[in-house]
Amino acid sequence: MKEFFSILAASPLFSGVTEDELDAMLTCLAAKTEQFPKDVFLLRPGDAVEEIGMVLSGCALVVQEDIWGNRNILSRTTPGQTYAAAFACAPSSVSNVSVVTETPTAVLFLNVKRLLTVCPSACAHHSRIIRNLLSDLAGKNLLLNEKLTHIAQRTTRAKLMSYLSAEAQRRGAVEFDIPFSRQQLADFLAVERSGLSLELGKMKKEGLLDYHKEHFVLNI
Repeated sequence: MKEFFSILAASPLFSGVTEDELDAMLTCLAAKTEQFPKDVFLLRPGDAVEEIGMVLSGCALVVQEDIWGNRNILSRTTPGQTYAAAFACAPSSVSNVSVVTETPTAVLFLNVKRLLTVCPSACAHHSRIIRNLLSDLAGKNLLLNEKLTHIAQRTTRAKLMSYLSAEAQRRGAVEFDIPFSRQQLADFLAVERSGLSLELGKMKKEGLLDYHKEHFVLNI
């Protein structure tokens, strides 16, 4: 686990934790690490969730699909980020999303029951990780609300402008890389890939932006 300390220390869940404190926390939370190849389901709709997953290396997509196979990407989980925390914290809840590895991925699993009950060894760091978990959940809720703002726009262009504007504001720059391929961006914004590519081409011709694959430059 020591090889992942920098990832864990930089994660919202373990913010402000020293290496010695982290060792104690991981023992308290019955932490275990597993390696997964690409395109493996870490979670499926209907699964009971008792553990929080944290990506240590690689990345995974949180995806929602309807019965016809229409896919909506909710988020992309990268090293230091967690998934399934909301389901794990809600008693008797089951997942309504899939989590799929996008690359070979290492995942740390944490026992949420130990997190939400009084630590039997009176762990001095227990309250800190609970505060961090609440902060992490709040941050995810804000990102979900931001996504709803994007997809609530009426046209593909408006959705694109909303998303790209938010990315530029978050990074404080008009030139940046987005974390999605073209198909993934279409799934994230709930539009057809062909329509999204067509609109991007029009916006480029009109001088609103320039792009190459995942790299964008906004002209303002």
